[in-house]
Amino acid sequence: MIQIYHNPRCGKSRNCLALIKETEKEFEIINYLTNIPTFNELKSLIQKLNFEPLALVRQKEKIWLENFKNKPMTNDEIIQAMVTNPILIERPIVIKGNKAIIGRDLDNVTDFL
Repeated sequence: MIQIYHNPRCGKSRNCLALIKETEKEFEIINYLTNIPTFNELKSLIQKLNFEPLALVRQKEKIWLENFKNKPMTNDEIIQAMVTNPILIERPIVIKGNKAIIGRDLDNVTDFL
């Protein structure tokens, strides 16, 4: 089953969800702002993305700029910052099996699905 970490207020996330719906494949929507991933769930997701945790952070968010930018942090501390402040998580994230991608580019999502 396909999963999408979705923020309904984000245009890119809404577009990605619409594309997934068009495929008529089974999918699950995870509104990560209300259903906040645990530390271990986020760590697993980062492994599926094959990213360093910092690559998943929305580094232009006010919370990041005011509290974390230029602060030396371990990967675990970065993950915890995203758990504590889920708005920092880049979106949308599309998961299929043991792989995941950031779904901002719809062509990449089409190829991934």
